[in-house]
Amino acid sequence: MTSTDSAQTPAKAPAKDPWDLPDVSGLVVGVLGGTGPQGKGLARRLALAGQKVIIGSRAAERARAAAEELGNGVEGADNAETARRSDIVIVAVPWEGHGKTLESLRAELAGKLVVDCVNPLGFDKKGAYALKPEEGSAAEQAAALLPDSRVTAAFHHLSAVLLQDPETERIDTDVMVLGEDRADVETVQALAGRIPGMRGVFAGRLRNAHQVESLVANLISVNRRYKAHAGLRVTDV
Repeated sequence: MTSTDSAQTPAKAPAKDPWDLPDVSGLVVGVLGGTGPQGKGLARRLALAGQKVIIGSRAAERARAAAEELGNGVEGADNAETARRSDIVIVAVPWEGHGKTLESLRAELAGKLVVDCVNPLGFDKKGAYALKPEEGSAAEQAAALLPDSRVTAAFHHLSAVLLQDPETERIDTDVMVLGEDRADVETVQALAGRIPGMRGVFAGRLRNAHQVESLVANLISVNRRYKAHAGLRVTDV
């Protein structure tokens, strides 16, 4: 290579620091299923961290009552209004109503960053076990039903008990975040990091969501055996 060739070769940009995450403090977060244990707990923690939060329910009155109980500026509305007013929408509805709820909100969720945290599980006398949706996972079902939304998956492994416990100041756990777009994944990682003790970790594309959702069945078994509220930590990152 001549000196002229060398001079014309553009310098390679330095690799982006994977922990260089965006500021999400000004984004409005909506929680569909925000009156259930998981959704209500997430809404509480995010509001305590200073995030603007709206919780949604099929019944606006129920959502407003739950929001008043949570305080910290949390608002309540029906699911459609919650989706319209939010920048990021967390889906925390029961698996049985997952598909029907999202299908009914396709227009309101268009253009939104959607975070699916639903775990398709069954229960019998042996305990919890994973279900596999036709699309592969709850997150992939969401992506199929919401072609105009940006779907990610996260917040699957959090204890609703700890999220709602006023005596627990920190929740020391990692949040596995999956998605197709790096910027969207980093936004969700940053949102997870707003909660003290929590860290968002990139865990692959949506095709890998099934095993992340399924792991909740194992954590339920851990919790029952050890009378715990187990979470996850990813080492060496």
